[in-house]
Amino acid sequence: MSNAMELLRLNLSRVRIPEPTNRIYKQECCISFETPKSEGGLFIDMNTFLAFGKDCVGWNYEKTGNPVYLHIKQIKKQVGEDRPLKKPTLLAIGVDGGFDTHEPEFEETHNIVILPDYVTLPFPSVELPEKVRLAVDAVLMAEGAERKEQITAWTADKKQISQYAMNLEQIKNGVTVPPSGWKCSKCDKTENLWLNLTDGMILCGRRNWDGTGGNNHAIEHYKETGYPLAVKLGTITADLEGADVFSYPEDESIEDPLLAQHLGFFGIDFSSLQKTEMTTAERELDQNTNFDWNRIQESGKEVEPLYGPGYTGLINLGNSCYMASTMQVVFSTRSFCARYYLNQDLRKAFETAPADPTVDLNMQLTKLAHGLLSGRYSIPAIQKDDIANDATSISKAKQEGIPPRMFKAVIAASHPEFSTMRQQDALEFFLHFLEQVERVNAGNPALDPSQSFKFGIEERISCPSGKVAYNRRVDYILSLNIPLEQATNKEQLEAFAKLKEEKTSEGKEVDEIVRPRVPLVACLANYSAPEEVHDFYSTALKAKTTAIKTAGLISFPDYLVLHMRKFVMEAGWVPKKLDVYIDVPNIIDISHMRSKGLQPGEELLPDAVAEDEGSQRLMANEDIVCQLVSMGFNQLHCQKAAINTSNVGVEEAMNWLLSHMDDPDIDAPISQGSKNDDDIFVDASKVDTLLSFGFQEEIARKALKASGGDIEKATDWIFSHPTASTSADMDSMSTSPPGVDAALADGGGRYRLIGIVSHIGTSTLCGHYVAHIYKEGRWVIFNDDKVGVSVDPPKDMGYLYFFERLDD
Repeated sequence: MSNAMELLRLNLSRVRIPEPTNRIYKQECCISFETPKSEGGLFIDMNTFLAFGKDCVGWNYEKTGNPVYLHIKQIKKQVGEDRPLKKPTLLAIGVDGGFDTHEPEFEETHNIVILPDYVTLPFPSVELPEKVRLAVDAVLMAEGAERKEQITAWTADKKQISQYAMNLEQIKNGVTVPPSGWKCSKCDKTENLWLNLTDGMILCGRRNWDGTGGNNHAIEHYKETGYPLAVKLGTITADLEGADVFSYPEDESIEDPLLAQHLGFFGIDFSSLQKTEMTTAERELDQNTNFDWNRIQESGKEVEPLYGPGYTGLINLGNSCYMASTMQVVFSTRSFCARYYLNQDLRKAFETAPADPTVDLNMQLTKLAHGLLSGRYSIPAIQKDDIANDATSISKAKQEGIPPRMFKAVIAASHPEFSTMRQQDALEFFLHFLEQVERVNAGNPALDPSQSFKFGIEERISCPSGKVAYNRRVDYILSLNIPLEQATNKEQLEAFAKLKEEKTSEGKEVDEIVRPRVPLVACLANYSAPEEVHDFYSTALKAKTTAIKTAGLISFPDYLVLHMRKFVMEAGWVPKKLDVYIDVPNIIDISHMRSKGLQPGEELLPDAVAEDEGSQRLMANEDIVCQLVSMGFNQLHCQKAAINTSNVGVEEAMNWLLSHMDDPDIDAPISQGSKNDDDIFVDASKVDTLLSFGFQEEIARKALKASGGDIEKATDWIFSHPTASTSADMDSMSTSPPGVDAALADGGGRYRLIGIVSHIGTSTLCGHYVAHIYKEGRWVIFNDDKVGVSVDPPKDMGYLYFFERLDD
């Protein structure tokens, strides 16, 4: 003991007392997913306050020379079988009134450990130096960095008193509501009924995403009358605080302090009512508890759980399923598996990482890859004897899984939306992820696994002059429109529409919904089909005309990602999700989609004269401007919108206008341009950014000059001025311009389906994402931390489809 104490005193200079601004990690290893509950516990470096598992702490000692660590070990306590079950009252996890996570209780022990010989001293102890006692106490009392970065995911806001409740008008129309036997006034619904507190009408609630629920009669009644408040029948008891009162104009559940008075107006004796319906919050709680509410999750199926290498689930951090589903598919590819698992071990990644490995993307990608693919953490969840019988609906495929907190923190650092706990678009995250991977591998492109997804696209524009223009770019995904007119079940759809109309007129609903079925080959054909481009300025004709545009692929990547455009804009700019099935075969052949470049006998459109380009750019189409101004937009803004979209049309100008309303220069006068473009300074870093997109330097500089140095506008400018890039891309008969497809992976056009990311919900920013991956000859479902053999993979309901190129 005395020798150990002396050793500690010799190393006091390497012990720091943490300051309030220091980030202290004490819940998870920075290199692996070891925790205090792991067999070896967790070691906290008392100089950097980084945490390490038993296998990794020695590496940290060798790298930093820091010898003093606080060792935290948690051992499960034995809990009696009669532990009571607490019913949740809040949509929250880990807070009073929230979900009882049924986590076992642990007893925590602390020791001071001195490396390299793991000399151990017990803590607490009065014999320890005061500096050590103060430092350890500060670490134990501090909120862990992991916890600080994790916003409580499911906490529902406290109900607010409605502004309409205190002065609610109630109409004396003789309505008396009976204590039972309710039915919607406009249909036969007897559940999910709402009593309007103004006129006493009983109407059914909203229709859910899956066709269940009501027929929207309650909300339609509000739109017709403006009567603001309704209470859900069946949630009213003597405890009025539990009643579900909804405010339509405020669009949320609210508190009505005068609810007893408002109910009494219609003769309701609330003290005699028994609760029969779930409140909106309880229904949401129930939905999240069961978490099996769609075919994409294969609810109701006996899912055989899978464990071992490549079958590790990801714990939902709170609306993080968009990230989990995407990462599961990405790390099932050979390119990412090789880069961050097979060819890079944890120690090597740690040795090359900066002082703080938690902020290094390369380190956290390696950590995530080893966590997912090693099988070390793919084990069954701890059996919790105190789980109630009503929790048996949770899939048997559930496992412990790993929490990707540190990965999420570093990948979202450069993106404000992904750093929140809100649901996000899986496609947007996938593209952001690949961009970040490409950035960190910029020094060694040969190791960059994101290149396996990158491919070139070529657009050919033919004008009535007989001359053509070619425009090239690179992308990671092929985004496909869904041509509903190509549905293969038109007869069934017509019969269903007729039946639905008859049922609706009778106040009934159809038993089974018939959805359009569109073949994937039709979506691919639609992408390559000729498309008219109106108001195209032809440099050959020196006038606007209608051109024909076709698109094809310059290269076929190792992995092809197809994005199905299921979300469209209806009239009035209302987003709508297409309720459609896509028939996707296991094997596709896109060889016919390869672009052939400039062909013998074709003549390129001449370059535009700089002055002509300038004048053309400054002339806004007056019809477009007038239509936008009539909608209430600023005249100058409308002119800029028309110019920046090359006068293509009102819709395109409106899109540009809505996305650039907050531009700092939106109110600046329209520039007349410089007579000498060589005098305009161009930021070299912005040129490099456009080069990384696949554009040539000459075109990048030209676009930045034309757009005032704005990268986004420069990209739009390049796409809207295909003739500008033609001269650089097609100086000769070359079909492989450098910088676009020289380094792109390429091969045959046959692909096999290996992964599906499915989405359920009315918007990509809500709902739930699930991945299905083809592994070892079978489909596997990855639903957050639940992993199992897929019984019925929803191949026709995908949002993102991942295909692997078949080697000839």
